[in-house]
Amino acid sequence: MHTILIVDDEKNTREGLRLSLEDEFDIYIAANIKGAMDVLENETVDVLVTDLRLGADDGMELIDKALGIASSPICIMMTAYGSVDTAVEAMKRGAYHFVTKPLNIDELEILIKRAIRTRSLQEENIQLKKQVEKEFTVSNILGKSQAMQPVFETIEQVAPSRATVLIDGENGTGKELVAKAIHNLSGRPKSKLVTVHCAALSPQLLESELFGHEKGAFTGATEKRIGRFEQADGGTLFLDEIGEIDTSTQVKLLRALGERTIERVGGNQPIKVDVRLLTVTNKDIGQLVETGEFREDLFYRLNVVRITLPPLRERTEDIALLANAFLKELAEENGKPIHEITHEVMRALHAHRWPGNVRELRTAIEHGVVMSNGSKITLRHLPSVFRNNDSSTGTTHLGAHHSNQDRFDLASAERQIISEALAHTRGNKTEAAKLLGISRRTLQRKLKVEITG
Repeated sequence: MHTILIVDDEKNTREGLRLSLEDEFDIYIAANIKGAMDVLENETVDVLVTDLRLGADDGMELIDKALGIASSPICIMMTAYGSVDTAVEAMKRGAYHFVTKPLNIDELEILIKRAIRTRSLQEENIQLKKQVEKEFTVSNILGKSQAMQPVFETIEQVAPSRATVLIDGENGTGKELVAKAIHNLSGRPKSKLVTVHCAALSPQLLESELFGHEKGAFTGATEKRIGRFEQADGGTLFLDEIGEIDTSTQVKLLRALGERTIERVGGNQPIKVDVRLLTVTNKDIGQLVETGEFREDLFYRLNVVRITLPPLRERTEDIALLANAFLKELAEENGKPIHEITHEVMRALHAHRWPGNVRELRTAIEHGVVMSNGSKITLRHLPSVFRNNDSSTGTTHLGAHHSNQDRFDLASAERQIISEALAHTRGNKTEAAKLLGISRRTLQRKLKVEITG
């Protein structure tokens, strides 16, 4: 049963209202602000019905005080001195409604029930919004598909712990966002998040990057250098493309994880470090262990908790959600009044195979934003690959002479997305590598394989 507080300096009025309403509500009564606040501070009150004139007190002041408490009630003002000005002032103070004396009890009861129903709907909407936000996004990762729910749940569960997390998945699925989300939701959100792109460095440079070096440790080491482990002390170290590190660096990384100590290159002094390690790979580390390219003991150290991100083709329910989010972001970034993606474009997006995953989707929307001069993105604003989609099969025409096997060949898909990236960056390999989420060295290797293969 809902609780009503009636405040009136006239005893007959407050007692009469109590008798009239107590069959429907739990009723408290008070004669002044002090008595009313005693109730409000000690009981949960759903609706406050107060007179404007409370002897020496002012009902407007009571509304101000009531709305200032943590669990504030709905406020209804009643007075025999009704006027438009008084009603407007009461509403400005936050009152739900305004009634004049003499009161019609039936109308007052209807008003109270309507106020309670309105409050209930508001609270339900707030809870629904929180639930939707929780389901659709975790620290800037968008998704409403079933495939993403286990990812969200694991992130929230593992973030407050100290566990090492291995994040894997295809290129462009958002692995870096997961690492940032874990850091942001951890107990160390204000501490440093230090990132190392392992594939971008030679073995010697990577070792120095991770652990630092002493002056004179090798040719060119003209001064002491603090490594990323030391920089991340008390925070999070994020190692991207962990599958690319060489075996000698793997040994030192294993020791750092086991003993929580490091040694700089050329040094022999153990240095204690307190680091939460997050690693990302687009390779099958288990397969690398089998081929001897990755240490099994290090794999078990890294694989305490594993998060595998689904490719975009397995979470197509998220395409519209992601596309519209990218549109809003990129339109603002480019200063364009674009606020709509046409149905034709959405059909093309859903028909695409997405070898480049979420990153490719973002690039497609960015292309559309740049090419559009109106208020919407149409099919002609997208890269050419989307204009050749066959929406009935969900495949991309690569030419009439290609077989179905060619259409679903991963190597062909990779060559296609690399070509798109190079075309988008006008041949700039460094920018293309960034767009694809790989190092320039990896891109060079893939291009070399394509040329020699």
